[in-house]
Amino acid sequence: MADGSPITPAGYAAMRLRYEQLFMVERPKMVETVSWAAGNGDRSENGDYIYGRRRLREIDRELSHLSRRMKAVRIVDPSQQEDLARAWFGATVTVADEDDNERILTLVGEDEADASAGRISWRSPFARALRGAAVGDLRRVDLPAGTKEYEVIAIAYRT
Repeated sequence: MADGSPITPAGYAAMRLRYEQLFMVERPKMVETVSWAAGNGDRSENGDYIYGRRRLREIDRELSHLSRRMKAVRIVDPSQQEDLARAWFGATVTVADEDDNERILTLVGEDEADASAGRISWRSPFARALRGAAVGDLRRVDLPAGTKEYEVIAIAYRT
């Protein structure tokens, strides 16, 4: 992969939506609350003012982080991978362990990874083990509970 962390178009859209929500809705609302609270007198004991300022700093930090990440990522359309028969970035891979327990995993960028939703980072040990695999391949994965072997059952690419 070339420069920039890869991200799917859907992951980038979600990141952009979060940025716009913070910038256009939450931040202006919090600025209004802080301004109102500041007009209520003693700021040292004004809970609305203190909380508002703290929340405003959190929002600004998240906006700064999102802005940096949006500049640093590279959008990669999974359906445009060269070899769709193998597991590459953006692939949704169905694997089965020795006990025939199936898992469905999508290999995504670090910014959109959510293991509980089956989206694992392209750079995670599990994803590294699956890279380049084809249906029928066996792959060993070192997990915290020990090494497990998985068979690739299916590979799909969604846009």
